[in-house]
Amino acid sequence: MPSSEKQASIPYRQIRAHYDSETVTVYQAYSETIAIAAVEAQKLDASPDFKQDPLFVFSQPRRYRSGYSFKDPRQSHILALKIPHCHFHHILSSASVTPGHGKTMTAEEKAKPVRVQWDPERSIGMKILPHRSIQIGISGELATKWVHWIESIEDVTHMAERLKEAVDAGSEGVGEEEMVERGLVPRESVYAVDEELRKILKMDFDGY
Repeated sequence: MPSSEKQASIPYRQIRAHYDSETVTVYQAYSETIAIAAVEAQKLDASPDFKQDPLFVFSQPRRYRSGYSFKDPRQSHILALKIPHCHFHHILSSASVTPGHGKTMTAEEKAKPVRVQWDPERSIGMKILPHRSIQIGISGELATKWVHWIESIEDVTHMAERLKEAVDAGSEGVGEEEMVERGLVPRESVYAVDEELRKILKMDFDGY
């Protein structure tokens, strides 16, 4: 299927992620001191520079947010964080979705420890795509717990840097499968959730 047709077939809101039978990988960018300490100790909060509240994670690398790791020294290292499915589901079930178009959240929604925002997805060359990807903000006591649910931490900054080199060299039109085979992007699949979670995450909405 041509890339444009494939993009058009993706639902407006869909969770896509790299996962196996036991864990799902989420991503966040950190400073060098936080990242190095986290990888060495396999503890995200190993560095005294780490601040856990609020904590934002993505189900995809979202390279454009950190400018392929070159944008900001505070986001110079992209970490891949593996957590068990059960804990990922717990985080999602504790969420309220950030409204748009001037709408406000109810008191009950504001009290929830997780904020989900559906951001426009972008191509590897930063072009905005017609569908959305999930951004997850974790705060309060759950942010403290979540840090200790992480089973492994890997620095994947090199992948983002190599991807930028490929984009700069004119490889933006290369197919996703080839990018995966070249080790430039992780293999991502649709992350299915049950109807209850779909309602919580407002995945069938298409307006904001």
